[in-house]
Amino acid sequence: MEHLIHVLQTDRSDSEIIGYALDTLYNVISNDLEEEEQEENLPKQVDDLGSQFTEIFIKQQENVTLLLTLVEEFDFHVRWPGVKLLTSLLKQQGPQVQQIILVSPMGVSRLMDLLADSREVIRNDGVLLLQQLTKSNAAIQKIVAFENAFERLLDIITEEGNSDGGIVVEDCLLLLQNLLKNNNSNQNFFKEGSYIQRMKPWFEVGDDNCGWSAQKVTNLHLMLQLVRVLVSPTNPPGATSSCQKAMFHCGLLQQLCTILMATGVPADILTETINTVSEVIRGCQMNQDYFASVNAPSNPPRPAIVVLLMSMVNERQPFVLRCAVLYCFQCFLYKNQKGQGEIVSTLLPSTIDATGNSVSAGQLLCGGLFSTDSLSNWCAAVALAHALQENATLKEQLLRVQLATSIGNPPVSLLQQCTNILSQGDKIDRRGSKVQTRVGLLMLLCTWLSNCSIAVTHFLHNPANIPFLTGQIAENLGEEEQLVQGLCALLLGISIYYNDNSLENYRKEKLKQLIEKRIGRENFIEKLGFISKHELYSRAAQKPQPSFSSPDHMMFDHEFTKLVKELEGVISKAIYKSSEEDKKEEEVKKTLEQHDNIVTHYKKVIREQDQELEELKQRINTLTSQNEQLQGTVTQQVSQIQQHKDQYNLLKVQLGKDTQHHNSHSDTFQMNGIQMEEVSKLKEELEEWKKKHELLQGQLREKDSVIEKLKTSQLEMGATEQSSQTSKSGGLELSNELQKELEMLRSQIQLQSAEISKLQTENQRLQIMNTTADPVVGDSGATAANNSELEGRLEQEIKELKSEVKALSEEKESLKQHLDSSSSTVAILQDEKSKLQQEVAESKKEQDDLLVLLADQDQKLSALKIKLKDLGVPVEDEDDIESGDQGDEDEDGDEEEQD
Repeated sequence: MEHLIHVLQTDRSDSEIIGYALDTLYNVISNDLEEEEQEENLPKQVDDLGSQFTEIFIKQQENVTLLLTLVEEFDFHVRWPGVKLLTSLLKQQGPQVQQIILVSPMGVSRLMDLLADSREVIRNDGVLLLQQLTKSNAAIQKIVAFENAFERLLDIITEEGNSDGGIVVEDCLLLLQNLLKNNNSNQNFFKEGSYIQRMKPWFEVGDDNCGWSAQKVTNLHLMLQLVRVLVSPTNPPGATSSCQKAMFHCGLLQQLCTILMATGVPADILTETINTVSEVIRGCQMNQDYFASVNAPSNPPRPAIVVLLMSMVNERQPFVLRCAVLYCFQCFLYKNQKGQGEIVSTLLPSTIDATGNSVSAGQLLCGGLFSTDSLSNWCAAVALAHALQENATLKEQLLRVQLATSIGNPPVSLLQQCTNILSQGDKIDRRGSKVQTRVGLLMLLCTWLSNCSIAVTHFLHNPANIPFLTGQIAENLGEEEQLVQGLCALLLGISIYYNDNSLENYRKEKLKQLIEKRIGRENFIEKLGFISKHELYSRAAQKPQPSFSSPDHMMFDHEFTKLVKELEGVISKAIYKSSEEDKKEEEVKKTLEQHDNIVTHYKKVIREQDQELEELKQRINTLTSQNEQLQGTVTQQVSQIQQHKDQYNLLKVQLGKDTQHHNSHSDTFQMNGIQMEEVSKLKEELEEWKKKHELLQGQLREKDSVIEKLKTSQLEMGATEQSSQTSKSGGLELSNELQKELEMLRSQIQLQSAEISKLQTENQRLQIMNTTADPVVGDSGATAANNSELEGRLEQEIKELKSEVKALSEEKESLKQHLDSSSSTVAILQDEKSKLQQEVAESKKEQDDLLVLLADQDQKLSALKIKLKDLGVPVEDEDDIESGDQGDEDEDGDEEEQD
């Protein structure tokens, strides 16, 4: 082994020898025997040898690390034997090798790359390696999940054809189970990654379900188990609930229900599907409601629940299938008061179908309860007990159920019939366990009577019941009957603990005395303890699903074990209590009830007071707001009154003055008042016109400057391009027009200024007249004449001024229009200027480009000529011309020299 490891360490470059070394190590460590050797049943020495060699190999952690690096090699001859060797090591010494891989850097990530290998052999063996690697190691499971394992595995399953795929699909499903089972973190990651939705295509089945291959059955079985892993009752409730909702919304539950109602599905797949549906709907109201609405494809369509219950009470059906249906029914009723009510309502007199065309769930349960098959009795009793679980109102309603036992006899209540069958015991010939029927009925009665004093009273009302129970408990029977004795003791204890003492002959105290005389307290408590000490009890208490190896072991229900735990101690205490203590308890209960009544009364009073307080607060708020509004109105009214008072006082003073100077001054004051108001208005108008005048002059200056700029720019542009002559002439014409308009505007402004000066002189004259009018004129007739004359003149002047103002406003509008038109012409000219400039720039650029091209051509021509001369080719025309030109140039040069 040392030499082989040395080869692995030193000969990394030689892939062939590395492959042989790995194969050799695999054969040494592996326990995969040949078929012939397996038949011979060799002793266990081989196992010991393999594990011993594994221990020697992994003693040096570097060996495993070396193996991980070799697995990274892409060469098939190295990678494949490396994967097989690592798998074998994990099989032999799993936890130790897992720990080495976990602590080595990127150990798990390297192995995850195997799933992406294009060679199927390596990919498939990689799946087997990861199966061994992820067994019972939550840390590695998490790393593998976060290395995108779910995505890759689901892709492989899809590529291989889902449930129709081969053994590779099975291996992938087993690896997914390893990753998800009992790993809440991975389950949450699976749900959050929307991988539940990708499970739906797995369960698509056709109409013809005959002839399924063994591999398909195995694959579907594992797929259903994988769904159950996500919604297992042992998972945290929140996680299970969110997965259940996701399965409903993506249509996975609907798909499972389709398989449930399909024909030709193999029995074991059908059983597992029922179990899977059970856990998908368990405790989830939305899913339970959907399941209640599912109908079987029969004519007429029947509810799926009814069809399943028919299988449960049919003794010809397989035992495991009947257990699965019972579990499904229990899960449907778990924390589902609505569903419980629907089941119980099918038994009540008002809802029973008199025609008898359709069979209801209640009728099937009753039929199973009183059939001659003990397993049907037990299943029906447990199913009915689940319909009453933690639902006091239904326990009371079920007391109303009446059964017609035989023609001519009066109907018997369901409770009475149960006790009758119980008391008859072995007299009826039944198929199956002798004890099973009685255990089932006792569990139903215990569930029914617990926490329901009315049911206890009904039970005690039958005088045969208590003697039967005491007789059963008191007898010394065999081991099989001990369980019945324990349950009878529990039922008697419930009858005492939940007794409301309404029946004189069966008061708590009398029943205790009966136990003391007939059974003995210690004996009673011992018999009560038989239940929890029983092996089948502890097995049933472990998980909700009823899983029994044979029908004889079907004795206890999971929910009933919880009830026993709850009541056992309470009943033991109740039996040992004396009458005085009972009386004290009764008194305490009564006082507590009184106290509760008082508390409830006070709570009611407090609620009413709270409501009154709220109403009063609202009223106070409304009143305060009204008060504030009224105060505001009062203050407004006070200020108005004050104003009226001031006006009144002023009027008084004015009236006093008027009486003094009535004959002489009244008219002149009025006139002066009118004149002053008119003058002030005229002043304001003058100021406004001045401002407008200044604004217009500023605008004209701006337009002048723009026109000047345009003139200069047009003059510059005229020199560049001939084509711009026309636009220039147009621009000059426009500028001439603008100049004319400006001249007109200036003349108008001069006129306006003349008008304004005229108005100013008029204003001064009026002011002088106003001052001259102030002294009191002696003769009242003359003043009156002057006043009337002044009034006439003022009115005329005011009219004139108004007309002038109107004319000025019109002129202003026309000026504005002229300015707008001039501004638009200026904008047009500017656009034309920019276009012309662009054209000039483009023409310049074209000229430059042409010059560059000509220069290039000249250079090329001269170079070609030189080459031709060098080659000895005579260059005629152009060369002669050039030489002639050169000669002329030389002559000219000589002449210049002579000169």
